[in-house]
Amino acid sequence: MPGTASEPSDTFPFDQEVVWRPDPEVVSNSNLRHFMDAHEISGLDALRSRAAEDVGWFWDAVINDLEIEFSRDYDEIVDLSDGIQHPTWCVGGEMNIVHNLLDKWQGTPVEDRVALRWEGEDGATQTLTYGELHRRVCRCANALRDMGLEKGDRIGLYMPMTPEIVIAFLAIVKIGGVLLPLFSGYGVGAIVTRLQGADAKALFTADGFARRGSPIDMKETADKAVAQCPSVEHVIVHRHLGRRDVPMTADRDVFWTDALAGHDDEAYTERTKAEDVVMIIYTSGTTGPPKGTVHTHCGFPIKGAQDMYHPMDLKPDETMYWMSDMGWMMGPWLVFGTLTVGATMVLYDGAPDHPDPGRLWRMVDDHDVTHLGVSPTLIRALKTHGEEPVAAADQSSLRAIGSTGSPWDPASWKWCFETVLDGEKPILNYSGGTEISGGILCGNLLEPLKPAAFSGPVPGMDADVVDTDGTPVRGEVGELIIRKPWIGMTRGFWDGDDRYHDAYWSRIDDVWVHGDFAAVDEDGLWYILGRSDDTINVAGKRIGPAEIEALINAHEAVAESAAVGVPHDVKGSEIVAFVVLQSNQNETERLRTALLQTIANEMGKPLKPREILFVDALPKTRNAKVMRRVIQSAYLDEDLGDTSSLEDPSTVEAIRNAR
Repeated sequence: MPGTASEPSDTFPFDQEVVWRPDPEVVSNSNLRHFMDAHEISGLDALRSRAAEDVGWFWDAVINDLEIEFSRDYDEIVDLSDGIQHPTWCVGGEMNIVHNLLDKWQGTPVEDRVALRWEGEDGATQTLTYGELHRRVCRCANALRDMGLEKGDRIGLYMPMTPEIVIAFLAIVKIGGVLLPLFSGYGVGAIVTRLQGADAKALFTADGFARRGSPIDMKETADKAVAQCPSVEHVIVHRHLGRRDVPMTADRDVFWTDALAGHDDEAYTERTKAEDVVMIIYTSGTTGPPKGTVHTHCGFPIKGAQDMYHPMDLKPDETMYWMSDMGWMMGPWLVFGTLTVGATMVLYDGAPDHPDPGRLWRMVDDHDVTHLGVSPTLIRALKTHGEEPVAAADQSSLRAIGSTGSPWDPASWKWCFETVLDGEKPILNYSGGTEISGGILCGNLLEPLKPAAFSGPVPGMDADVVDTDGTPVRGEVGELIIRKPWIGMTRGFWDGDDRYHDAYWSRIDDVWVHGDFAAVDEDGLWYILGRSDDTINVAGKRIGPAEIEALINAHEAVAESAAVGVPHDVKGSEIVAFVVLQSNQNETERLRTALLQTIANEMGKPLKPREILFVDALPKTRNAKVMRRVIQSAYLDEDLGDTSSLEDPSTVEAIRNAR
């Protein structure tokens, strides 16, 4: 492996004790245990080994376990003749995934099962069964065909998280179109980049949505973007708020209700090849423009469903609510996964702590949520309100909490585990990415857990942790890699192969380098410690920012923090940390000195930050990932690069002003 600037630290402490052990009855009834029994496999380690040794056998077995139906069976599960960077899956097979999400359930008992539960910030609710959802999707598909939209057309989704976005999502797939999910908080430039990049032909949008009771306009933003995208011929507008007139362009714009009026509630599903593109979803890297990851009918949906069904143990009569937006991969993941399994999804359009910090926990009760997906950042924020909002609600329906978006600090993990789950149910830490179609690592219900840890790789993901020479390491921090292809692997970037190869395959021959720092402890538990391209090199001592942040976040006055590296003439880099305090705390020099001294004491004086700066908020994406790259650039007054995924651009100015 060539030398790079991203080299791991060897200072990560492995001193946590096991705090959760699986229930034998839950294990015996788990989807994974049934899968292993069907193939006479003794345990998870044996399953992971066999899956790595024979990727074709494994993914064929997964497809059968999920009961995926094909209109034409595949001749071969995978063809690796073009190299592991470019596998072809389900060779010769034909399958439109919407058949497995909706069509096949019609005329069965699942038709009457609830597919979708929705709640708005104002308390409004809506429920759709599999049958009702199918009929609405058919009407929408017929409307799209009536507009002249057809197989292969890219269609954008720029909408709030309402039932209509799921209906539009599935209708696009049903006609053989290509999904182009867009974050509902995007500005004009970000929408333009993606619509132009995908040469989109149509766009679904809404008049707006509400956050903390205040309306947020969407149609005007969409109009400004579409004005720069001549390929967009149709804009379908959902009156979600319905409080005002919105501008409509003749011969291009149509309201949702008008578009669907008069159409039949039966529609044929377009016949597609299993490897036809079903979705282009963009992800922002540390450099360059955003990357349009390409996913197929037999790729992203099957990987997402497997993650839900196997490690997370979601069953057909259970309910998953994963807080996300359709523009982030966890939105499509939620739709594809729950409907493949025959389970129920929950959507919420609003702030999770509005009108009070008990909102999220009441939603768990009201919708009988069995699997709740959150971010560590949200838990850190809710933790500041204490146990009372949690105790006021009954979380007895919960079987597990999932988490993704950023690394945990052990204190927040323990608070969630003890306060929300009573120390009895697992936190399924989950980490992967848009280009993965789900998780590389995940907790499960079969293996013990320590605070902030992952049980291990998702079966089918041949993951490892290696040093700068590509040699596997244990008990120290290294690079997270994947050695074998998997069915959900992006088929490349929409704008060309060069960036795809450079992003993942250029550092070690025939090995996917994901860009995360990771570690495996002596008990075989895994940890993600932040992006490896965020590493900080201080006089030859390399440190992941998560290690500094964990020390800062442990202080009772701190809500969250972000550490970045800044240039130094002698040392190469120095650390600067940005700290958000709890709402009842004030910034003082005494506190600043205490935090600096804690780091010096724990990490050694050479790694003591140059300064700690207090800010009101950190720049983050909608799914709560702290954007250290943006923080670093703002602090250094450099070009910020792609900031389209920022939830609140004003946080950048706060960083600049704190200098």
